[in-house]
Amino acid sequence: MKAKQVIGTVFSVLTLSSCSLFTPASLPATVQPTIPTVQNSTPQPTPEPVQPTGLPAETPILVTVNSFPNPVEYHWTPVLTGLKQPVDIQHARDGSGRMFLIERYGRIRVAENSEMLSTPFLDISTKVRSQESEQGLLGLAFHPDYQQNGYFFVNYIDRQGNTVIARYQVSIDDPNRVKPLSETILMQVEQPYANHNGGGMAFGPDGYLYIGLGDGGSGGDPQNNAQSLETYLGKLLRLNVDTVDTPYGVPIDNPFNNIQRSEIWAYGLRNPWRFSFDRSTGDLYIGDVGQGAWEEINYLPAGSPGGANFGWKIYEGLHVYEGPVPDNMVFAVPAAEYDHTFGCSVTGGYVYRGSMPDWQGIYFYGDFCNGRIWGLLPVYNQWQIQELFRLDFNLSTFGEDENGELYAADYTRGVIYRLEGQ
Repeated sequence: MKAKQVIGTVFSVLTLSSCSLFTPASLPATVQPTIPTVQNSTPQPTPEPVQPTGLPAETPILVTVNSFPNPVEYHWTPVLTGLKQPVDIQHARDGSGRMFLIERYGRIRVAENSEMLSTPFLDISTKVRSQESEQGLLGLAFHPDYQQNGYFFVNYIDRQGNTVIARYQVSIDDPNRVKPLSETILMQVEQPYANHNGGGMAFGPDGYLYIGLGDGGSGGDPQNNAQSLETYLGKLLRLNVDTVDTPYGVPIDNPFNNIQRSEIWAYGLRNPWRFSFDRSTGDLYIGDVGQGAWEEINYLPAGSPGGANFGWKIYEGLHVYEGPVPDNMVFAVPAAEYDHTFGCSVTGGYVYRGSMPDWQGIYFYGDFCNGRIWGLLPVYNQWQIQELFRLDFNLSTFGEDENGELYAADYTRGVIYRLEGQ
């Protein structure tokens, strides 16, 4: 195997070997540095009339543990039931404590005071195509200034099978209902196949909206979308949604401002299923679903410049999928990977920043097919990985509430669980 070319030293990369429940894996370092420098022509920025609001300041939690706690002392408690195929869990940062849960076929439900409201926050099931299992209403992100402007953003597959990124606004009269006819479409992206739609969205610490899109589907990326800068597919996009008179603008420091698809922030993704920013550090974690052998977690520290190439379809995880590997290309190496003896489809999660000190700074991720959950932790400039739990259900998404507590969704049974101590 030809090693990925990388520049800069942050953490050694570790790969899962055989391990039993609650037992740390033996994780030999396989590849050195992870953070890429991407060689691009100099962007030609264009001025923007308005800068983004930015995320509200979180209470800084800078403490990070240097070892994993004993998982036996913790458990996952069911806290909400009655959902239909939940695929996303979000909160609005508005102080209400509410949780917003996406049902794949086109509804957003509200949980208030640990009870599910009977009336949906948003129901666009008549607009959404959900016949195929990877289609539907897939992502939700609340504007950093939601408490003042009432804006939130959704990512869904329309009746024609294509991606729509749209903005809605909450009703003035009812905080648990959306304002009728408030949809503003920001982007539409044609999807050549019915799978690998990605769907995640999140506001970064810079106040910009990040959008994850898969490579367009089929198998093996037949159109080479992930490595092409002429399509949005297989990319992480970055938009300024606080522009005047237009649905969005392109941030002046996006890495490809000199090309047509200037919204592109990073590329080389197969099917990013859930990405998140650490609310304390701003570090970015992406769960990228593999082809037939390897699942991976990608990582970029806060402040990384745009332009990272995560490797697909040249690489699947750390392994060459379709060569030859170009000598002049620079890749971001995964922070973690696992093969299909451990699962079949990675679900990216969150860095824990809740009330339990023993979990501070540990990134949680899991597998959709079997509910295994691992922790990823940087210790002395190396990634440490440990299998933590086996939930034995289809783990479709993680989520966090306003206080940083961690949740997980059972896709089949429609149950939401919260991580708690004894």
